[in-house]
Amino acid sequence: MDARIRKASVQASEKYTEVVTAGERLVIRTPLKELMQRLDPERFAQVHRGVIVAYAAIDRVERDLLGRLRIRVHGQREMLPVSRAYAGLFRQM
Repeated sequence: MDARIRKASVQASEKYTEVVTAGERLVIRTPLKELMQRLDPERFAQVHRGVIVAYAAIDRVERDLLGRLRIRVHGQREMLPVSRAYAGLFRQM
């Protein structure tokens, strides 16, 4: 697997999927659901209906003022949401 992809976050964006790595932002036509089936579940987690993140890309997991979990990815300013359905993945962190 390409080293850039090991530290990626992936977000659904209308009809496209946006893959964000440390150095690039790529747009692909593969649906998020199909992409998740191709990724190694030991290295990637779906954390929201429209977000997949590589465990290696996670800088930290924190709560916002309303108690919702958010993920800070290395090299990205924006926080990624974690839905309640996937919050159990990060409760121990």
